[in-house]
Amino acid sequence: MSDGSPRKRELLEAAYAYALAHGLSDLSLRPLAQGIGTSPRVLLYLFGSKDGLTRALLARSRQDERAAMASLGAGDLVAVGRELWGLLASPAQRPLLVLWVEGYSRSLRGDRGPWADFARATVHDWLELLTPYAPAGDETEAALLLAVLRGGMLDLLATGDEVRTTAAVERHLAGMAARFRRGPDAGPSAAPDAP
Repeated sequence: MSDGSPRKRELLEAAYAYALAHGLSDLSLRPLAQGIGTSPRVLLYLFGSKDGLTRALLARSRQDERAAMASLGAGDLVAVGRELWGLLASPAQRPLLVLWVEGYSRSLRGDRGPWADFARATVHDWLELLTPYAPAGDETEAALLLAVLRGGMLDLLATGDEVRTTAAVERHLAGMAARFRRGPDAGPSAAPDAP
């Protein structure tokens, strides 16, 4: 079968749904195959190896992540940050975010194989999206927002405290908006309270 075969796409989607529900780090071919109605042998044939399947699942998760980012409306970095946080904080996104954290942490440990470069690639995806919204295309502002959003996301996943994490992100966004209004040469000042 070719890479683009309907059966391979069908099994990738089924395996992706399974990974969203059960995780990716401890993925075992036998339970996965049973859970999606195929055999480990078919998965190995279509994806070459367990690493090949894992790599395809990570790529599939980045596809969802990029699709969500592409749906953002117009506005400045603050408006986009608020919209992104709404998306990240949505309970419907939790399975994808947990899968993302699994891939990110394995990549940071220096695992080669399917996890290699996943963290760097996702940072690049996000900065590529956010930087054009920043004043004068300032990548540092985009990186700061990315750090706050990812920190808030990790905190939310760990604690489930959406009220507190949203208040923290909103406070950062309010400070960012005030800083943008003052202009690039105005210097730092205390961030205003969140609305």
